[in-house]
Amino acid sequence: MTETLSDAEKTAPPKRRYAPLAANENREDYSLRFAAHSFRKWSPFVVATTALGGIAYLADFAIGASIVLSYGFTSGVLAILAAAVVIFVTGVPIAAACAKSGVDMDLLTRGAGFGYFGSTLTSLVYASFTVIFFSLEGSIMGQAFELALGIPLPVGYLLATLIVLPFALYGMGAVAKMQTWTQPLWIAGLVLPFVVVLVRAPGKFAEFTHFGGTEGAGAGFSAIGFGLGMGVALSLIGQIGEQADYLRFMPEKTAENKRSWWAAVLAAGPGWVILGAAKQIGGALLAFLALGVVGKAHALEPIAPYLEAVKPALGPVALTFAALFVVVSQIKINTTNAYSGSLSFANFFSRVLHRHPGRVWYVLVNCGIALALMEFGAFGFLNKILGFYSNVAIAWIGAVCADLVIAKPLGLSPRYIEFKRAYLHKINPVGFGSMVVASAVSIVAYFGAFGPFLAAFSPLLALVIAIVGVPALAVATRGKYYLARENTVAVAGADLRATHTCSVCGDPYELPDVADCAKQDGPICSLCCTLDDTCHDMCRTTGPVDLGLPAARTP
Repeated sequence: MTETLSDAEKTAPPKRRYAPLAANENREDYSLRFAAHSFRKWSPFVVATTALGGIAYLADFAIGASIVLSYGFTSGVLAILAAAVVIFVTGVPIAAACAKSGVDMDLLTRGAGFGYFGSTLTSLVYASFTVIFFSLEGSIMGQAFELALGIPLPVGYLLATLIVLPFALYGMGAVAKMQTWTQPLWIAGLVLPFVVVLVRAPGKFAEFTHFGGTEGAGAGFSAIGFGLGMGVALSLIGQIGEQADYLRFMPEKTAENKRSWWAAVLAAGPGWVILGAAKQIGGALLAFLALGVVGKAHALEPIAPYLEAVKPALGPVALTFAALFVVVSQIKINTTNAYSGSLSFANFFSRVLHRHPGRVWYVLVNCGIALALMEFGAFGFLNKILGFYSNVAIAWIGAVCADLVIAKPLGLSPRYIEFKRAYLHKINPVGFGSMVVASAVSIVAYFGAFGPFLAAFSPLLALVIAIVGVPALAVATRGKYYLARENTVAVAGADLRATHTCSVCGDPYELPDVADCAKQDGPICSLCCTLDDTCHDMCRTTGPVDLGLPAARTP
C-alpha cells in the first residue's frame, strides 16, 4: 500500500538540524556525502602530497622483516613484489573512480555492486583495517618512546594515541598542512640508514640475498613460503581506501590539468605500493643487519634495526634522531588511520542507527579500539592477523575492481557511481554475493581444508573468485539490482555545481548530492535521506518527483 502524506506534512518547514560538529564541514569534510566541487580547493600536487604522507608508516618495515625472516630472501622478496603488482593493478580503477566522482571508498562500494546496505559490511572491513594498522603503528611509536625515553609501553601506547587526535579531528585542512610540513624530515630519515649501509658496508647487500630466514626456510624459492608471504603483504590492499579518502578532493579534471591530474591520481592512488614494497624490502634488510645484535624479537621492531643502521653516522645523537623519525612517521600514518577510520565508522552507524553526531566522534571510537588492541599486544601476532585479514580485504577490493573494469564497460552495471539511498536496492547480490562467497571459500582454504598449497594462496583464491563472480552474477541477475529506480536528478548537460536546497535541513548542496524525495515532495540531500527512519523507502513505490530539471533523463 502506498504511503500518503497530508499537505501540511509535505509543506512543513525544514526540521533537521545537525549537531554542531556534524554541521561544520571544515571538520566534517563531507564525510558521508559527495565531496562538493566548491570544497575541492587544493591542487593535484597538494592532494597527492597529503595522500602520500599517509604511507609514512613503519609497519612496512615490520611486515617486510616478518616475511623475509620467516620465508627467506628469495621467497620473501618475490612475495612482496608479487603482492605489489596485484595491489597496483587493482588500485588504478578505484583511485581514478574516486577522484573523478568525488566519493570515498564506502560510497564507491555502494554503487559498484554492493547496494546501499550491503556496503555496511565493507565499511566494517575497512574500519577494521584502519584499527588494526593504527594499533600496529601505535605499538611502533610506543616502542620508540620506551627505547628513547624509558616510558613504559602501556603509557607509550596511550601517548601514541593522544598525539594524533588534534590532526585527525580537524580534517583535511589540518592534515594537509601537517603532511606537507613533515615530508622533508620524513624523506631524509627514510633514506639515511640505507645510505649509511651503502657507504660503510656495501657488501651487506649481497649477503642479504643469500639470507635463508630464521625458521629454516632456506635462501631458495619455496612456493608455500611465497604464497604465505604474499598473503601477509596483500593485507595492505585495503590501503587504497585511505588513499581514496584524500583523492576524492582532487579538483575536476580539465584539458589544462589533465597530465598533472593523472600523475597525482596514479602516484597517490596505486603508486603508494611502489614505495611501500621498497620499504618492506628495506625493513627486511635492516632487520637482517641487526639480527645478531638485537635478536629476532627486536629485529621485528623497526626502531631497533633503524637505530643500529644509523649509529655509525650519527653517533651519540643516533637514538634521538631514530626516535624522532619513528614518531614523525607514526603521526603521519596514524592521522590517516584515525581520519579514514572515522569515515568508515560514520558510514556504518549512520545507516544502521539513522543517527550522525559528527565524524569527529568516530575518531575517538577508532582510536579507542586501536588503543585496546595495543594494550592487548596485537603487535606480537602480526603475521597471523594480517594473513587472515587479507582473505576478506582482497575479496572486497577484487569485487569493486571487477565492477569498474568489467561490468561497467560491458554495460552490465550503470556507468556512473550511484551512492544515494533513494536509488539503490538495500543489497546487490552481484558485488556483495561475490565478496561473501570469495571470503568464505578463501577463509576455509586458509585454515587448511583444501590442502597446504591453497592454504598458502588463499588470498589469491579470494581475488579470482571475486573477479569471476561479479560479471557472472551481473549477467545472471541482468543487472537489475544495481538501481531500485531511475535517477531523475542526474540529467544530461546539467550543471553539476548548481546547488539545490534540501527540503529537510534547508542547506544547499550540489546536484550530485541531491535526490528527489517522495515524502518531502522535493529535493533531499544524501545525508538527510540516509538519516530518515520514517519514510520506509516510499520513493521506491511513489516514483520520481519533479524538481523542475530538464526533461531529458540520461544519467
